[in-house]
Amino acid sequence: MKIIYIANARLPTEKAHGLQIMKMCQSLLENGIQLELWLPWRFNFLKDSPFSYYGLKKESTIKKIPSLDLIPLDKILGKLSLWIQGSSFAIICSLILIFKKTDIIYSRDLICLYFLSFLNKKVFFEAHQFPKHPHFYKRVFKKISGLIVITEALKKRYLEIGFPEDKILVAPDAVDLDDFNIKESKASCRKKLNLPLDKNLIIYSGHLYKWKGVEALALSSRFLGNDARIIIIGGLKEHLSSFKKFIKKNNLKNVLILGHQSYSKIPYFLKSADCLVLTGTEKIEISREYTSPMKLFEYMASGRPIIASDLSSFREILNQDNSVLVEPDSPMALAKGINKVLTNPDLAKRISGQAHQDVQEYTWRRRAKSIIKILVRNLQKDEEII
Repeated sequence: MKIIYIANARLPTEKAHGLQIMKMCQSLLENGIQLELWLPWRFNFLKDSPFSYYGLKKESTIKKIPSLDLIPLDKILGKLSLWIQGSSFAIICSLILIFKKTDIIYSRDLICLYFLSFLNKKVFFEAHQFPKHPHFYKRVFKKISGLIVITEALKKRYLEIGFPEDKILVAPDAVDLDDFNIKESKASCRKKLNLPLDKNLIIYSGHLYKWKGVEALALSSRFLGNDARIIIIGGLKEHLSSFKKFIKKNNLKNVLILGHQSYSKIPYFLKSADCLVLTGTEKIEISREYTSPMKLFEYMASGRPIIASDLSSFREILNQDNSVLVEPDSPMALAKGINKVLTNPDLAKRISGQAHQDVQEYTWRRRAKSIIKILVRNLQKDEEII
């Protein structure tokens, strides 16, 4: 089977979707798929190849497709710059595909799929959100051969607009277990990263978007002892700046912000933690219903106890046996959950052990296998109809 994966993304990127796309490409290749990854021509300050940047073992064919990249002018053009870049990429992809044969086209990008819907091609859509204006994409949803979503809540939304249930697969994000199977001790990891050896380290790894709810974690430091240090890893430059101002404004002393770190360092940061925190907010739909954060599975693979906001999106993976779930948007509740783990070694060992056992089901290779099954099944159904 040959798949063309169309990803309107700047790769490599410091954003999480880049890792997700590249890990899926590697896993599809490992499952015997012939794969071409089509990327737009974009300005990129990261000069490494996507394969070396993410430390991938297998390399797919990457084709760079022209696009009118005006995104560097977004301060002048606003959202128009995104629309021009995305539309130009989608149109040129569609024109090329008029003359190119492939079994399947796979994409996470609705603009691309809109233009592709005018071609007689077998197209599959991987949805990570629900569109704000689903009526605009009615044509897409009628034409695509299958839909892959990352949460049950997303599946429910697509069912509500009439998408056939037998064409939907729920496939949460995943992790490469080998990346997190490191032999170093907690103390060795701290020395390697120059982290304090004599403090309880509470670590968050991820972005600082408002819907991530990380401000609640920072504020929870007021209810933790002086022997605790909250360490924030990740975040884009513009978000880091505003988050540092938030820390300063609230006079939060025990919060250390380390910014973006290379993917290769993340396993060592997680292993150095006494506990890991996964925050979200009940107030924003993507956080409450749709997210399937890769860091959740990385946390589980690291063998460290997890404290998480009690949201339905997280509850699709987490429960009382493999984590401590706390009231969302409450710094005090978060601090209580953290203290519960720090003062109860037996609980910490039990939930981290269960999480490590549970995450064995959520690998990129397993995810790729389940997606290949729905691709094959839906293609066969289409052929029977013809």
